Parts: sequence; C-alpha cells; structure tokens
Amino acid sequence: MSKHDDYRLGTKAVHAGHTPDESSLSRAVPIYATSSFMFRDTEHAADLFALKEAGNIYSRLMNPTCDVLERRLAALDGGVGALTFASGMAAISAAVMTLAGAGENFISSRSLYGGTWTLFSQTLSKLGIEVRFFDVDRPEQIAELADDKTRFVYIESMGNPKNDVPDFRVVADAAHAAGVPLIVDNTVLTPAVLRPIEHGADMVVYSTTKYLGGHGVHVGGAIVDSGNFEWAADADRWPQFAKPDASYHGAVFTDVVGNKAFIVHIRTHILRDMGGCMSPFAAWTFLLGLETLHLRLPRHMENARILAGWLAEHPSVESVNHPSLPDHPFHAMARKYLHDAWGAIIGFDIKGGKDNCIKFINSVKLISHLANIGDAKTLVIHPASTTHQQLSDEDQLAAGVRPQYIRLSVGIEDIADLKADLDQALWEAYC
Repeated sequence: MSKHDDYRLGTKAVHAGHTPDESSLSRAVPIYATSSFMFRDTEHAADLFALKEAGNIYSRLMNPTCDVLERRLAALDGGVGALTFASGMAAISAAVMTLAGAGENFISSRSLYGGTWTLFSQTLSKLGIEVRFFDVDRPEQIAELADDKTRFVYIESMGNPKNDVPDFRVVADAAHAAGVPLIVDNTVLTPAVLRPIEHGADMVVYSTTKYLGGHGVHVGGAIVDSGNFEWAADADRWPQFAKPDASYHGAVFTDVVGNKAFIVHIRTHILRDMGGCMSPFAAWTFLLGLETLHLRLPRHMENARILAGWLAEHPSVESVNHPSLPDHPFHAMARKYLHDAWGAIIGFDIKGGKDNCIKFINSVKLISHLANIGDAKTLVIHPASTTHQQLSDEDQLAAGVRPQYIRLSVGIEDIADLKADLDQALWEAYC
C-alpha cells in the first residue's frame, strides 16, 4: 500500500506516486529526458525483459516521469495501475485492440466525441472489429446486442457534447451479465467529480489533454485499470490474459501479475509494439495540471451552471443543454451520481439556425474558437461542421448534434466578462 493511499483526493492530486529521490532530493517531479536506462548487470536486464522484475528499460515502455503520472492517476481513480499514451485516441485504441480482434465486436453508447465515433464506426471496421451502438438511457439494449463474440461495453461518463449521464451501475451490471468489462471515458468529469470504478467500471480512459492537464499545452491520454475484472474465470474468452503468451515464453499474465494483467498486457504488447508513448515532458505538464484539478474544476462548473441559467433566459437562444437545468432529461441521473457537480460543457441552440451559429462564433472576442475542451480558457465550436462533421445527419442527431447547436467549454474567467462576450456575440448573430 502506498503511503498516499489514505489521503483525500486533493492531497493525492498533489502528492500521489512521488517520493523525492535520494540522489537529488528534488521536491518537484524531474523530467527524465532519456531514451534508455542502465542495467545493474546481465541478470537484472534479463529479469526486466522476462517480467520477473519491474523497472525501466526504454522510455517507449516506461519512464520515471510518466510513472509518477500513472501512479497518481491510479490513486485518484482507485485503480491498481495506469498507463499513459501520446493522446487520448491512442489510449482508447490501445484498450480496444487489447480486448477485441478481427471477427469480434463491442457495444458502445451512441453519444460520443466525434473522433471516438469515427474510430469505432470507420477505422475499426477495417480491422474486422464491429461496433454495436446502444442508447445510454436504454441499457437493456446491451443484453439484446451482446453475443459470445462481444468483448466490452464502452460509454462516456458525460456524453460530449450531448451531456447525457448514464446510470453507471445499471450499465456495469448489464456488461458484467454479458461476461464483459465496462470501459468509461471519464475525460469530461475527471476523478474530481466521478470515480467510475466505484460504480462498477472496470477500466477508465482519459484524454489528459483536457481537464486533467487543464491548460491546453500538450496532448496526451491514459488508461486506469480497476483490477476487478476476473479474466481467468473465462480463459477461452480472454486467452491474452489467462492462457500462455507466446511472446513471453508461455507466461500466463493472470499468474505472473495477478489483477494487473490488463494494464501490464497493454504496456508489454500494444505500447511495446505500436509505440504511442507519452513523452516525459508531456507527463510533467499533466502533473502540474493535476495539482490544481480539485481547485479548477469547481470554478469551471460553477461558471457553467451560472451561464446555463443565463443563456436559458436569453432571447437569442432557442434551448440550452446543461444537466444543472431542472428540465434537462438527465438532471436526476446527474444528481444521483454527480451530487450537484454538473460538468462544465454547455450546449445551446441559437435561433435562426446554422447561419446565425456562424455569425455568433465569428463575433466572440474573449472566448476562443478551437477544437478542444477542458482548458482554463472558455472555448467554443460548432460541432456539426467540425468535430462531428464526418458523421451522417442521423448519427449527428444521435450524438446530440444539430445544425444550430453550439458547444461551449466553460473556463475559469470572471463570469461577468464571459456573459458580456456571449451577449454581444449573440446580438451580433441574431440582429
């Protein structure tokens, strides 16, 4: 057990996973800018390569700066281990390819970030991996879609940009009844709001680019493993974890590393062979971001709550999508799981359709027009023509995207200044 395990989230965000090393006594986590690491002797080297001992070999596989970030993320989410990647999409792809192969399928909610939707529906189909979509408010569809070739269920903790909130425990139970794990993309909420493992999730994925980093300075991704899924209970379904692995001389991962089989397998296969590793500099930037996560996110969400109510009364706005609003279809579910922490993404429809959306976006001054969320700065985009452009009209609607829909990622600026910028841009669009 780590000495940080008994601390609360804010303390873990600052301290977990790091003890100053004896050689430098550096209080800050150093950036280990090295491609490779010395071996003590030939036996040490052989043991590292054979998984008999944990340690550093090469920065594509493991780096001490990345290791601190991985330990910190695992501590924040309550997992047994974590693994960092060069991007959020690399993390999602690694999780999929570890669990599913050609001729197999997985089940995903329809309300997804556009890049994830394209990966699932287009790219993976070329590899022979089928996605089967379900509506997050109809978890009973999971049982209808699952078969003996299903390998996992995938949801977002809050759909981006639909702002729908799943009944996590019910979805987890449905996944487990089908004999498969549940993966939750928790990018939009982070462990400062929701710890999906506590509600039955087996793995959690992140784009660390967003709220975890918080300042839009680097791209990255991560996977956290709960260690709870029993791979050995169905070795025929999960041979990669529970049967001999030819690339490690017949080692059985569930025997060698126990409940860390999933996260160690990804490191020693997908990360080793495909190389989508996070750089130590990127890990260092995300560690800085994590130190203030529990302070920043409440400000993001309070600003969003205030703006959602204000936009709902604005004469230029047709409708507002934010779970804090009492008439939101997922208000009760958000209250159940998020405890009045409503997230910081607002969707709203502008009167006058797409043309007025364009006028609005071209008129903002303080707010930044770009394809990202989770920055300290407030960000805006028109999803139908950008992040979800590759989707058909029908699929856009399923993801919560309409032609007149604007996505606002609310930052931590002064609320009066945000209102003023939105107001002048809305009047420019509507007049």
